[in-house]
Amino acid sequence: MKKQSFNPLYFRQPQLRDRLALVGDKRYKLPKGHFFGIVMRVSTDASGQPIRRHAIAVLAGLLLLGGVTSCGTSAKPEDTAPTKAHQETNLLATATFDTAKLENAQNELNLTGKITFNQDQVVKVFPLVGGHIESLKADLGDFVKKGQTLAVIRSGDLADLEQQGIAARGQLSVAQKNLQVTEDMAKAGLSSQRELVASKEQLQAAKGEVNRVNERRQILGGNGSVYVVKAPMSGFIVEKTASQGMELRSDDPENLFTISNLDRVWVLANVYESDLANIHEGDPATITTISYPDKVFHGKIDKIFNVLDPDSKTLKVRVTLNNADYRLKPEMFANVSVTYAGHDQRVGIPSGAIVFDKNRNFVVTVNQHNQPIVREVDVYKTVGQKTYLSGGLSAGDRVVTTNHLLIYNALSN
Repeated sequence: MKKQSFNPLYFRQPQLRDRLALVGDKRYKLPKGHFFGIVMRVSTDASGQPIRRHAIAVLAGLLLLGGVTSCGTSAKPEDTAPTKAHQETNLLATATFDTAKLENAQNELNLTGKITFNQDQVVKVFPLVGGHIESLKADLGDFVKKGQTLAVIRSGDLADLEQQGIAARGQLSVAQKNLQVTEDMAKAGLSSQRELVASKEQLQAAKGEVNRVNERRQILGGNGSVYVVKAPMSGFIVEKTASQGMELRSDDPENLFTISNLDRVWVLANVYESDLANIHEGDPATITTISYPDKVFHGKIDKIFNVLDPDSKTLKVRVTLNNADYRLKPEMFANVSVTYAGHDQRVGIPSGAIVFDKNRNFVVTVNQHNQPIVREVDVYKTVGQKTYLSGGLSAGDRVVTTNHLLIYNALSN
């Protein structure tokens, strides 16, 4: 018996398809212009009858394989993919818009400066008596509350003050006794009025001395010869010169501690002479630091010091900042950007609406029919979050400020 062979083929030519009597089945989707068929060489048996049983079995198996394969590819991509217009409509539905406005272009002046203490909230702590420091209760950088003990000093001045108090009270007792005796003698005619007046003055002087000693004791505080240094206000210890065992004098000009409240700090910026005409009190300022490059602090110029530094020939301006989280530390370097009004009329839009592509600037606008349109614009300059244009848009045009990158890509493709 001769072997049979089967060749699955795709046919593009309809004439060949018709000659082979191949009929396309609509359930099996083939590439356009292709038809599936089988070319079969039929062998005959000894009696000359064609052998068909095996051919039919193989043909059925191939058709079944083709049906399983075609099931995975029957879905059309164009049926599931949304149209471009539908995508743009969905993006516009969640987008936000802004209106281009004609306004005076703002100018920006970049200055250098540093963070300093708020001098209105800085207290220097001096020793009121001489002596030596027995112990320290606070260190540099510590936060202390008002009335908290900072140091304990053993003072000879307080010991002398205690002795002065004892002597003043003794003199007061003597003066009171002398006055009583003088009054009795004056009544008996044995003492003159002059002696009586002198006794009264002596009593007043003794009372004054006692009051002086008591007031000084109240100011200094402490007990006996021990003097306690206390914090006069709440804040951080930003400077410390005291050390345990240190000898002190009552007339020493050096302070032991410096306490500052860092809830509000100053930023002092340097302005050169050429820029003095552009700086005014109330101008908004933004401050950045090396420690927090991504954090921008906002404030206003609240004071201009009208004195030039003789060495750098610069004028200092002050910006007061809230510092509730204590991020800003004194002596930090600061970059200060001050914006002030210019004289040029320009169309302004948010800086975030600009799309930079192919070395050009674009914006996505919407027309009267709420359809997105890409426009090329000419950027005049950018100041902070505002970009000023020299062409491409007119005042009143609406620009997309969110989803504009997605809409731009959809329109570009």
